[in-house]
Amino acid sequence: MNLDLENKIVIVTGGAKGIGEGIVRSFAAEGAIPVIFDRNPDVARALLEDIGGAGHAISTELTDEGVIRDAVAETVEKFGQIDVVVNNAGVNDGVGLDQSPDAFLESLRKNLFHVFALVHFALPELKKTRGSIINIGSKVAATGQGNTSGYAASKGGMNGLTREWAVDLAPFGIRTNCICPAEVMTPLYEKWLATLDDPEETKRRIEFTIPLGQRFTTSEEIADLAVFLASNRSGHTTGQIFYPDGGYTHLDRKATMP
Repeated sequence: MNLDLENKIVIVTGGAKGIGEGIVRSFAAEGAIPVIFDRNPDVARALLEDIGGAGHAISTELTDEGVIRDAVAETVEKFGQIDVVVNNAGVNDGVGLDQSPDAFLESLRKNLFHVFALVHFALPELKKTRGSIINIGSKVAATGQGNTSGYAASKGGMNGLTREWAVDLAPFGIRTNCICPAEVMTPLYEKWLATLDDPEETKRRIEFTIPLGQRFTTSEEIADLAVFLASNRSGHTTGQIFYPDGGYTHLDRKATMP
């Protein structure tokens, strides 16, 4: 299927590793040109070289409004347009109710502030291209997790912005959708598992809770959905929140009972 994404300029925040890396690879495979906003530009450049060299990496501290504005300006100066914004960056930082209000605000800055700021600064270019916005949320916004109020509030806010922007931007032909991963095996997830007494048993128990295939979702499966939603093949889809999670978030728990 031709997704008609060749030479489209796609900003991906946090695109150097994990789900972001998968998104960069999938867009590049369709001929799009990824621009990675990441605090690890060397890793991002190595990724771009690995996929053929097309694209650009910008060292970006996403908690800094001025840095985000400058990164958008650099993208436009280099490529002349912005077609897609993928808000992928975020961290489940474990800021719960036992921590201070200041820590909560900092969690929102790390996980939600840059989502608004990036779209704000990119909006004039997205209007020119009738572009697309893809937000990468989390099942935590729907299920809760415990001890992560800042992250949960941020991802819930991302769901709200997805619907709000779908309304605001429909007159300009700009579509906004959100993808909410659940259990995805990434290097960060593997790092967390390695801290446990029995990583393999924990991994097995988590897999058991996923109805479809009793396996983790792959980064590639998240990425391919993002690419499809950004394409004209999904041209009448906006304001939607997708859960590519093997049924983890919404199916009855009896689906995984022995």
